[in-house]
Amino acid sequence: MQQGYPILLDVSERLIVIVGGGSVAVRKATGLLEAGATRVRVVAPEIDSRMPARVELIREPYRTEHLEDAQIVFAATNSPQVNNAVWRDCDKRGILVNQVDDPAASDFTTPAQLRRGPVTIAVSAGSPALSVLIRDALSRQFDDRWSRMAEAMQRLRPELQSDKRLSDESRQQAFRELASDEAMSVLARDGIEGLRAWLWRSR
Repeated sequence: MQQGYPILLDVSERLIVIVGGGSVAVRKATGLLEAGATRVRVVAPEIDSRMPARVELIREPYRTEHLEDAQIVFAATNSPQVNNAVWRDCDKRGILVNQVDDPAASDFTTPAQLRRGPVTIAVSAGSPALSVLIRDALSRQFDDRWSRMAEAMQRLRPELQSDKRLSDESRQQAFRELASDEAMSVLARDGIEGLRAWLWRSR
């Protein structure tokens, strides 16, 4: 896989299949659930007891039929032969697949992630170990005000978008003002109501 195009994908209603039941599969399932996935299927003869309870478990060897209705697949077994079979089956069906042991033979890779409330930082550096190093360094510099502002903007955005008195230019200017040190200081000091009053002071 060459340099990829980064996106944040809504996984809430998509069926995601993980072939494999070990620790890697546990990490994939956990991350997907944290990202809002509600339909995760895990296929393996043996499944780690740490697997999250909210996934569909199929305790049997992989078969092509297990991909039925899947939109995203992770091949996460300790068998290159099985992983390659999963890749071939997905390729025939046009399903996006990630082989955890072979990024070059994958449609996508998953970056190292840092999640703080609504804020997600994803790091890809061509090496999982380096990506984790960079992510951990960024986590030590993370300003918690960013998360609080992200939550506040989720509440204020519908108000700004629905107010017919605002022009598109005024609306965009309001968003730029919210993404400022001054706005974050107001939120920390006066809360969401104080921030709302500050934002509307000149409108």
